[in-house]
Amino acid sequence: MLDTPKTAQKSHADSKILQNVEDGVGIVVFNNPEKRNAMSLEMWEGLGNALTELRDDPAVRVVVLTGGGDKAFVSGADISQFEKTRHNAEASAEYSRRSEAQRALLANYPKPTIACIRGFCLGGGMQVAMLTDIRFAAENSQFGIPAARLGIAYGYDGLRHLVSLVGPSWARLIMYTGMRIDAAEALRIGLVDRVLPDGELWSATMDIARTIAGNAPLAIAAAKITIREVLKDPDQRDMAAIKAIGNACMDSEDFKEGRTAFMEKRKPQFKGK
Repeated sequence: MLDTPKTAQKSHADSKILQNVEDGVGIVVFNNPEKRNAMSLEMWEGLGNALTELRDDPAVRVVVLTGGGDKAFVSGADISQFEKTRHNAEASAEYSRRSEAQRALLANYPKPTIACIRGFCLGGGMQVAMLTDIRFAAENSQFGIPAARLGIAYGYDGLRHLVSLVGPSWARLIMYTGMRIDAAEALRIGLVDRVLPDGELWSATMDIARTIAGNAPLAIAAAKITIREVLKDPDQRDMAAIKAIGNACMDSEDFKEGRTAFMEKRKPQFKGK
């Protein structure tokens, strides 16, 4: 039997984006199972609303994104909207503009993010997954970017993330062919970080999320900021931001709590300040 997230506390985009908080973990569910969680513009905007609320909730330390049902994480963009929203270059530019803010929000998210992937993760779903910090996948997962089969360009940001994960040669193979990749292959080439049996995926993801939520938020922020800067070209790195978050850690109450808890042989209680 598949394990799944609990009932949502809040919904967006006509209940196609669900939002919940559990043990310091924010949960976002793509809830359009009839279309294998294909993303409409309304869902992109609902995703942005959910991410913003979880970002601003001090009780949330980490965010998990997953798909409703057992068939897909996100199977791509809702192609039924294309005749109206992406039928030519001008319309496509407007579509990209309306979804760009949500992609940028996820790309620059200040809290750790995890994609919990079961079933299809295609096209725009790959873009969402690649924007997260960590990707866990079920054994039944399938990955691919069918842009070449639809006659559309995937875009710079999506390809930049793809190349950073799997390298240029695999990125070319994926993009030129539109091929599907199973979970084992995705793990081998670095597209995902861990593959688990379908029935264990959610509990394993939440175990990691709770572990992250229990660690010092400033120290995690320092790691996230520094890794982000490492991936930039040397002349574009914000070394001042790295130094600032490092100083904030060393001057924080959490650093004192971490030292004290270690000496007292107890679990630390971090507050993020």
